[in-house]
Amino acid sequence: MSNTTSPKVMLKLSGEVLAGEKGFGLNPEVLNSTALQLVNAQKDGARAAVVLGGGNIFRGLGDAAAKMDRVTADEMGMLATVINGLALKDAIISQGGRAALFTARPLGPVGKPYVRDDVQEKLDAGYIVILSGGTGNPFFSTDSGAALRAAELSCDLYLKGTKVDGVYDSDPAKNSAAKRYDKISYDDMIEQKLTVMDLTASTLLRENRVTALVYKMTEPDSIYNAALGKPYGTLIIP
Repeated sequence: MSNTTSPKVMLKLSGEVLAGEKGFGLNPEVLNSTALQLVNAQKDGARAAVVLGGGNIFRGLGDAAAKMDRVTADEMGMLATVINGLALKDAIISQGGRAALFTARPLGPVGKPYVRDDVQEKLDAGYIVILSGGTGNPFFSTDSGAALRAAELSCDLYLKGTKVDGVYDSDPAKNSAAKRYDKISYDDMIEQKLTVMDLTASTLLRENRVTALVYKMTEPDSIYNAALGKPYGTLIIP
């Protein structure tokens, strides 16, 4: 289904979420639940690009990863996001959805090289587009990669799924009196050093006037709602 009136959204999902309780690898139940929510949103006209982290695979290396050269480690992390992207694409297709995987670097038959116009075409045709490999360069987080793609694709919303239901003035897991914001500006978030996303991602989104929304991605139907641009959470405005 194609519906160019739906908001165009960028979903940044952590790789760890796909691991379930183990914290590493891929949990088939979580993977299929995530895919099903995206397929249902697709049927309802979503135009969604997805960027997955790779922590569920890369952090499973433990101490070996911590001792690696930074560039080598980042290269491995980017490849981990491709593995997650392939798994999500397969799960979406197996549940009757349409998905396309694009990679920041050419990887032959694994995925199509990222070209903005090609991605736009798939989004407008109603595909769930999975963007893997980060920016294709070391020293950039997947948050920054997702922010860059959101700006390039002129997304209406950048949606960051987390373990909590928005942005707080302190860690709600450590401070029961933490205050939750319904809305906050990028400038205020940066000034208060609220570590919702890294500084590069925040700056990219602010300078390109992309509104972000932070939501709890483990809530029922949260990814479905996010793909349609309507989750509950905190708005971060330019």
